[in-house]
Amino acid sequence: MSSKTSSSVIALLAGAAIGAGLGILFAPDKGSRTREKIKDGLDDLKNQAQDKWETLEEDTKEKFSRTKDDLKETVENLLSNTSYKAEEAINFLEEKLAELKRENAKLQK
Repeated sequence: MSSKTSSSVIALLAGAAIGAGLGILFAPDKGSRTREKIKDGLDDLKNQAQDKWETLEEDTKEKFSRTKDDLKETVENLLSNTSYKAEEAINFLEEKLAELKRENAKLQK
């Protein structure tokens, strides 16, 4: 998890806890209603955390997908460049072989 995301989640949790505590202190209500409010607040917090997690998961998958595609393209380019270099080396060697054959033919006369 990135530092920014984990800080956001921690801040979200801390804010929810502080808000729930202040709500209980400054707005006393029947115990059952207070418990209901706390439960609702925790459910909201759980949903927010789950949404944040899903967003983080989607972002991570997208980044890895792009990285995979970039790596594949880089490997394909490397293979293509290597193929061109191999072709140049083969052509150079064929020219040298032809030259040696010509020189050898002159010596055989």
